[in-house]
Amino acid sequence: MGSHNPVLLKETVEALSVRPGGRYVDGTLGRAGHAKEIIARGGEVLGIDRDEQAIREIGEVAGLTAVRGRHGSLKEIANEKGWNEVDGILLDLGVSSPQLDEAGRGFSFLREGPLDMRMDRSCGLSAADIVNGESAERLEEIFRTLGEEPQARRIAKAVAKERAEKPFETTVELAEFIEKVVGRRNGRHPATRVFQALRMEVNDEIGELGRALEGGLDLLRRGGRFAVITFESLTDRIVKRFFAGHIGRMVSLLQGGERWEGEEPRMKAVTRRVVVASKEEEDLNPRSRSAKLRAAEKE
Repeated sequence: MGSHNPVLLKETVEALSVRPGGRYVDGTLGRAGHAKEIIARGGEVLGIDRDEQAIREIGEVAGLTAVRGRHGSLKEIANEKGWNEVDGILLDLGVSSPQLDEAGRGFSFLREGPLDMRMDRSCGLSAADIVNGESAERLEEIFRTLGEEPQARRIAKAVAKERAEKPFETTVELAEFIEKVVGRRNGRHPATRVFQALRMEVNDEIGELGRALEGGLDLLRRGGRFAVITFESLTDRIVKRFFAGHIGRMVSLLQGGERWEGEEPRMKAVTRRVVVASKEEEDLNPRSRSAKLRAAEKE
């Protein structure tokens, strides 16, 4: 089991402006690295994770209530626990290191394992179900929209043709096939974007994120803060647009003066620009290289 270093730990906890006695929701608990730092600063944490193994391995931590569930339901889960208003919400949208490191979970093409990728292994379609069952057109759409894969059509058609002979079963099998189809240039593995797309599709990550942002904003008290760490340009754009819509802007009026335009409830930026990992953190934890933190406060 690999160790899990929480990404942008100091920057995230400071963006949340943790206060003693405050209530905080960590919608993507993972191995509780961020949650433990919030608790160390006097906060109380409701941690949510859909991965039963993660919840089990954390065990008992004073100040932490760990619940199995989806972050898209964080408002409902908090309400069920009697938390009708909170001081801060954190979403760390990366796959946790233990999930990547365990071959049997099927998240990584660096390790031979079943094509699974479900964060909650008790339900839903696996990556193999999607790769072997969806039409070539649907696969192309998944690879293009969720993976931002420029060769989505070529890969999807080749996968559909190949699976007719023999279904794809393992991570390495699929990754090697994609490499054969598109070739390998310098830089990242040619299967990277396809694996990202499949993981996001399997776990409905875009739908979950949208529900978490809307529900979380309802749950925040005035002055409460929302911090989100993303690892893909697609999810970063969604968070950026959501916060920008609620931060709004001042518009000059023809008759003089100005008025605010935006979506209610209003927010104000905590991070003026996106926060990324320091060189020191990148050296210690290569997975932090693609991390981006954005935070805003409910007014």
